[in-house]
Amino acid sequence: MLKEEVAKALKVIQDGGIILYPTDTIWGIGCDATNSEAVKKIYALKQREEAKSMIILLDTDNKLQSYVSEVPDIAYDLIEFAEKPLTLVMPGAKNIAPELIAADGSVGIRIVKHSFCEQLIQRLRKPLVSTSANISGQPSPKNFNDVSPEILEGVDYVVDVDQHDTTEKKPSTIMRLSPGGQFEFLRR
Repeated sequence: MLKEEVAKALKVIQDGGIILYPTDTIWGIGCDATNSEAVKKIYALKQREEAKSMIILLDTDNKLQSYVSEVPDIAYDLIEFAEKPLTLVMPGAKNIAPELIAADGSVGIRIVKHSFCEQLIQRLRKPLVSTSANISGQPSPKNFNDVSPEILEGVDYVVDVDQHDTTEKKPSTIMRLSPGGQFEFLRR
């Protein structure tokens, strides 16, 4: 079942489509983080201005250096010891769609701990875009039942995993990291 869903989602993403999928936090809308056209589809669906960047998901922290020019050493400790999902905003973003890079050159990255996401990212061999499954300005969905019809109809594929999980999920903690290792919380 999981393997089949990963294969279906992978095909949609490789064809430039966008998916609605479960993560270790809230339901997300995602695509290949290196595909500008797919990223633009997500901005359009969310009715979100491109100045507000979206995060990317990786399956392991040893891939960070492929997408950030200088990973501060503390990033690995923060990822290892974080008790809940943690998104790190780091400068020097590279090798991703320009629409995902903030005006200051940074990108938010989360090492995802969710079997569907991990398998999908491993097979895609690229980072996965993740942004809350809502129209910009509306509340983030706490579980699958909260996802609006506009989003359900606007994506190319709805992943059939965890749809019956009614646990209320929360977005990740977000920290900004500077190359020197200083950090600040943007969302706790």
